[in-house]
Amino acid sequence: MQDLRDHFAHCIQVLGGVTASSRRLDIDERALRRFINAERPLSAGLLQDTAKALRVMIAEATAAEQHITASLASPDAQDQAGA
Repeated sequence: MQDLRDHFAHCIQVLGGVTASSRRLDIDERALRRFINAERPLSAGLLQDTAKALRVMIAEATAAEQHITASLASPDAQDQAGA
């Protein structure tokens, strides 16, 4: 169970830390810290919500990357880069 708790703590960091994760998961920061510190048990629902938040973040990051890549491929971006 400690490995899962460590992985959960890592996921919270990937989501941007406790404050950002609290917003994304709609959970009080203090409660998140209790889960990380083994003061409260991790539930299947919490883990599913965390996985969902990570998938949403992946989609947002992918869209942002595609926008940057498209911008760099446009002739206007190449003109600006050479200026």
